[in-house]
Amino acid sequence: MFKQNMKRFTAITLGVVTASIFFSCSNDSMMERDSNENPRASLAKTSNKASLLPVALNNWMSGLQDNISLSKISIPGTHDSGARVDAPVVSGTAKTQDLSIAEQLNAGVRFLDIRCRHIDNAFTIHHGAIYQNLNFDDVLNACYTFLQNNPSETIIMSVKEEYDASNTTRSFEQTFDAYVQKNPSKWDLGANIPTLGSVRGKIKLLRRFSSGTTKGINASPWADNTTFDINNSGVQLKVQDYYKVTNNDDKWNGISSLLNEAKNDTNGKLFVNFTSGYKPGIFGIPSIPTVSNNINPRLKTFFQTNTQGSFGIMPIDFVNTELSQLIVNTNF
Repeated sequence: MFKQNMKRFTAITLGVVTASIFFSCSNDSMMERDSNENPRASLAKTSNKASLLPVALNNWMSGLQDNISLSKISIPGTHDSGARVDAPVVSGTAKTQDLSIAEQLNAGVRFLDIRCRHIDNAFTIHHGAIYQNLNFDDVLNACYTFLQNNPSETIIMSVKEEYDASNTTRSFEQTFDAYVQKNPSKWDLGANIPTLGSVRGKIKLLRRFSSGTTKGINASPWADNTTFDINNSGVQLKVQDYYKVTNNDDKWNGISSLLNEAKNDTNGKLFVNFTSGYKPGIFGIPSIPTVSNNINPRLKTFFQTNTQGSFGIMPIDFVNTELSQLIVNTNF
């Protein structure tokens, strides 16, 4: 009996060793093949194996190739990224996020929607008339600190003028330039859609304000409450920003349609797909959670099923780590 057990043990051991050698050789040969293939195909194969493991959200872009275009990355974002303060009387009308800017970045968010009120030749962060107890310097300091700690990452920042200017002696553009000049090496102001490698450690500007000079990806011809294209010289964008949501099914149809279009795009178009919105209530009073509470679970279900592909930028209300992780994982 002892001899039989020893024989069985020896056979199992030899089997394990043989299998280990086989898989080791297989991995070596796969790596060798990958080095001779195009980077996108190689990345996809490496990603398929890596997708079994959790992706670190604070530096998930470190796992992507330098030569991948930003237009080919699925990017979690936030809508009205600095809006954590609600209206004083009616809740659900101004607050769009639970997480701070720093917390969003550490949770995997790489697109920030920054709304600046121009006041006293400086920028404060507003959602409509509601001051968010936050200034543009606060936003930038959070971004610079994050990029210093995670130099493999980039942040795409949409900058838009919000509410009424007050007590200013220069243009919105001039005040923006003054902020950039404090730390110019941390910005990419090129008009093109860059590769990731060229903007690692930097903020890439998506400009929603008028400018007298070339400055960032020009998204200033922004259409209202619809899905639209922006065609610049050599740069194409497609945006879904249906924000006045009378029917959540219609909103979801717009979102899912653009997700599928982004996945199948072969022209290098940059997709920005706002999953956010508000539902007009009594007397037209907006309710933001009425939309996010319905749409965010649908997003979660979508990405639990669609686990790989390039789905574009998704600015989200009340983003959380779980949803961000699902989106990030589609890159691997």
